[in-house]
Amino acid sequence: MSSIPSRTSKANAIRALSMDAVQKANSGHPGAPMGMADIAEVLWNDYLKHNPANPDWADRDRFVLSNGHGSMLLYSLLHLSGYNLPLEELKNFRQLHAKTPGHPEHGYAPGIETTTGPLGQGITNAVGMALAEKVLAAQFNRPGYELIDHRTYAFIGDGCLMEGISHEACSLAGTLGLGKLIVFYDDNGISIDGEVEGWFTDDTPKRFESYGWHVIPNVDGHDAAAIKAAIEEARTHADKPSIICCKTVIGFGSPNKQGREECHGAPLGDDEIALVRETLGWPHAPFHIPEEIYAGWDARAKGEAQEDEWKDILADYRETFPELAAEFERRMGGELPTDFHVKADQYIKQCQEQGQKIASRKASQNTLNAYGPLLPELLGGSADLAGSNLTLWSGSKAVSAGDASGNYVYYGVREFGMSAMMNGIALHGGFVPYGATFLMFMEYARNAVRMAALMKQRVIFVYTHDSIGLGEDGPTHQPVEQLSALRSTPNLHTWRPCDATESAVSWKMAIARKKGPSTLVFSRQGLAPQSRNAAQLTQIEKGGYVLSDCKGTPGAIIIATGSEVDLAMAAQEKLAGKMVRVVSMPCAEVFMEQDESYRESVLPSAVRARVAVEASHKDYWYKFVGFDGAIIGMRTFGESAPGAELMHYFGFTVDNVVETVEKLL
Repeated sequence: MSSIPSRTSKANAIRALSMDAVQKANSGHPGAPMGMADIAEVLWNDYLKHNPANPDWADRDRFVLSNGHGSMLLYSLLHLSGYNLPLEELKNFRQLHAKTPGHPEHGYAPGIETTTGPLGQGITNAVGMALAEKVLAAQFNRPGYELIDHRTYAFIGDGCLMEGISHEACSLAGTLGLGKLIVFYDDNGISIDGEVEGWFTDDTPKRFESYGWHVIPNVDGHDAAAIKAAIEEARTHADKPSIICCKTVIGFGSPNKQGREECHGAPLGDDEIALVRETLGWPHAPFHIPEEIYAGWDARAKGEAQEDEWKDILADYRETFPELAAEFERRMGGELPTDFHVKADQYIKQCQEQGQKIASRKASQNTLNAYGPLLPELLGGSADLAGSNLTLWSGSKAVSAGDASGNYVYYGVREFGMSAMMNGIALHGGFVPYGATFLMFMEYARNAVRMAALMKQRVIFVYTHDSIGLGEDGPTHQPVEQLSALRSTPNLHTWRPCDATESAVSWKMAIARKKGPSTLVFSRQGLAPQSRNAAQLTQIEKGGYVLSDCKGTPGAIIIATGSEVDLAMAAQEKLAGKMVRVVSMPCAEVFMEQDESYRESVLPSAVRARVAVEASHKDYWYKFVGFDGAIIGMRTFGESAPGAELMHYFGFTVDNVVETVEKLL
C-alpha cells in the first residue's frame, strides 16, 4: 500500500518540477515557486474549492498568481492536482505553442484564471473577481440558497506591492469590504536588483491596515501549521479582505542560491540542482513524480464531490426560483437576452428618426438608459468622472460594502485600477463591465486595456472628451496620440461615433462582442445628426460606410470620424459638382474585418484622391489615404482655449477641408 506523502514531499514536488522545467527551457524563474511551494501546498490541498475536471465551474474558488513570473508554481499545481496539463507540457515550458508559456496566459491551460506577469495587475484582477463574487451573490443568493459562495485567493510579491496599481486596487478592496478575498504576500526581500531594502522599506502590514484589511503578519511561509492557522483566521473575517504576510526564502532548498537574486530569474544549473535534490531529500530523476505523491495531490474526486453538492443547490434553486436560475445560467454563459438585438435596433432607428444635435457622451448616456433595463449584467463605473463621462443611467445603483446588489461602482481616481478590475470582473463571469475616464487618461490604464485585448475579454472602456475640441482644460487633457495607440492594439475595437445614431450602434457592438474588448470614444461638444437611409443604418455596424455619395464614380473621398464627420459633410456640399464621397469610419478595425468586396465598395482603390479628417494624430490615416492622399490632423499637442477656437486654429475648418480636396483633384 502506498504511504501517505508528507506535506514537505508534496511541496518538494513543486520545487522539483519548477527547477527542472526552468533548467530544461534554460529560461525562467525558479526562485518564487521554490519559495512559495509550502504555502501553495496548504492552500490547494486543504482549502481551494475547485474541480480539475471542470475548470469553468461557476462557484469554484479563484486562484491568481499575481507574481506571474513564477508561472511554474501554477503549472506544477495544475498538473499535480489533476487538470488536463500533462507532464509533456511542463517539459515544453516556454516553448512555441506550449500550454505553459513564460507567464500564465488565460486560455492556454485549463485552470489559468487570468494572464499575469505585468506586476500589480494580477492582484487587481483578483480584486475585480472578488467584487464580482460579492455583487453576483447579492443579486442572486436568497435565504437558504447560497448559490454563489466562493473565495478569491491571490499570491503577490514585492514587485506587485511596489507597483502603484496595487495601491489603487487594494485601497478600494478595503472600502468595498471584499471579505472573500485572501492574499498571500511572499515577503522574501528579494527582487531582480537584489535585496529590496535599498528601494522598498514600506511597512506593508500598516499599509494594509490603513486600507481596512485584516492583516496577519510574520507568518513562517515554510511552516504548514502556521500557514494553515493564518488561513483559518483569514476565513473568519467576512467583512474585510485579508492579507497573510509570509516570510519565505526565495529559491528554498538551493544551498548556494537560496535567499539571493541569482535564483530569481535564471536556471539554477545542473550542479546546483543536484545539490537541491540532495538537500531536499528528493532522489527522483528530472520530471519524475512518484505515484503516491500524485495520489496525495489528486483533487479530482474531492472537486467532483464539491461541484455535485453545488449542483444540488442549483437544482433546488431552479425549482424555487426558476426565472432567477435561468437568468443566472444565461449570464454565466455569457449570452445576451434574446430580445436585446431587436430592441437595440429599435432604439438605433429611433435615434436616427429623432435627429438630435447632442454631444456623443450624452448620446452614450441616453443609450445606457435604453439598453440598461435590458441588460442586468451591465456593471458600470467611472474613475471619479461620472458627471463628466455620463456613465450613470436611470437604473444605476451604487455598489457598497454594505449593499453589493447594485450595478455601478464608484472607482474613485483610479483609472488603471478600474481597468484591471474590470478585466477581473469579466474573467469571473456573469457581468459585462464598463468603466470610464477622459480619453487622455487612458494613458494611465493602457496596459490593462492591452491585457483585456490579449485575454479576449468582453470589457468596455468608455472614454470621453475625445480631442482638442474639449477646449479650455488645455493640452494636459487634450488627447492627440491616444486614438492611434488604441487602434494599433491587436484585438481591440475602437469606436469614435459621429452622432447619436452611431453612438447607439457602437454600444450595441461592444456589448455583443464576445471575443475582445472595445473602447467607445465620445465627445464633449455637441455633434450634428447625419441623414441615413435604411441601408446606411445597417452598414454602421461594418465600421465604415458611405455616408454621402456623389453621382457616378467619385473623384475624391473624404474619410472622417466623430466630430469631424460634420466638417466632411459641409465640405462636400461646398464642393458640389466635384464628385466627392464622404465616408464615416466610426471603427476602422471593424471595417478592416469586412470582406474585400465591401471595403472596395466603400473605398475604391482606383480613387487615389483621399483626405482623412480627424482631430487626432495624422500618421494612423496613411493606411487609408496612402502617400498620394492628405490628412488633416494633429502633429503637435493642443492649446488652452475655447474648443471652437482651437478647432479653427489647428485647421479643422470647412474651408481647409475644401482646399485640401481641391489640391488633390
